[in-house]
Parts: sequence; structure tokens; C-alpha cells
Amino acid sequence: MKIITFIIGYFVFGIFLIKWFWAWTIPEIFPEAVKQNLIAANISWWTALKFSVLLSIITAVTTIRREKSR
Repeated sequence: MKIITFIIGYFVFGIFLIKWFWAWTIPEIFPEAVKQNLIAANISWWTALKFSVLLSIITAVTTIRREKSR
């Protein structure tokens, strides 16, 4: 039970970090695009979850490629 709780907590913490980093960096990097509503200043939990899955897939693919090239 402790392992499942740790995994869920780790996953939620990762989603929280994605939301926080987005809100912290994107408005500073692209202020005009945020003002014109071309880029969201904040993202929802659902969007952070989808972004987390995307990053996980990209990480898995690059790790597999690196291991095959050795």
C-alpha cells in the first residue's frame, strides 16, 4: 500500500510541477502571445496530465534509442 501511495503522490507532484513551471515561465517568455490569447498563461490539471504523458513517451523513446545504439 505504501508503494501505491508513493507512486500516486509522485505522479500528482509531477503534474503540479508542470502546472507551476508553465505559469512561471510561459508568460515571461511569450508575454505578447499571452496578452493576445495565443498561448494560455495557465493550464488546467487535465492539460498538465496530457503534457506529462507526452513527456513520458518522449523520454521513453529517447531512452530506448540510446540503449539500442550502444
